Amino acid sequence: MTLAPSPSLPPSPTSPLLALRAAILAYLAVDATLSRLMGGALRLTDEPPRGAAPVYALFGDAEIRDDSVDGARRHRHDLSLTVFAKPGSTRSAVDAAERIADLLHDAPLSLAGHALVRLDLAAIAVRRDLASGETRATLTLGAVTERLQA
Repeated sequence: MTLAPSPSLPPSPTSPLLALRAAILAYLAVDATLSRLMGGALRLTDEPPRGAAPVYALFGDAEIRDDSVDGARRHRHDLSLTVFAKPGSTRSAVDAAERIADLLHDAPLSLAGHALVRLDLAAIAVRRDLASGETRATLTLGAVTERLQA
């Protein structure tokens, strides 16, 4: 038995985190330079692409907290993006991470159901996994979003 949504209930709002991630993905997808750095297309996903060789990026850890003020429903976000390097090429991850950082600086992101108040790059950390020798560049971002009134 399938239940139809009640016409008297408002549609459920989009998660501010998912709205922010979708906006980042859409904004980065149209950049030819970033696509070239990633082998011809933007490869930013939630999970490692099965059988795909780097360079690719993953949405990493995220945390959102209520940051409401003066009746405005706001959320403070901390989130990360991790870029995986080609074997033997730390530069491939760093170049892609720096391009992402440049693109997101003052980016006019359009979020479904929310407005972007601010988006800041907190850090880029480059680390090599000792076991695999794989290099990763992780961008740590901070953002504030505000739910739009229906």
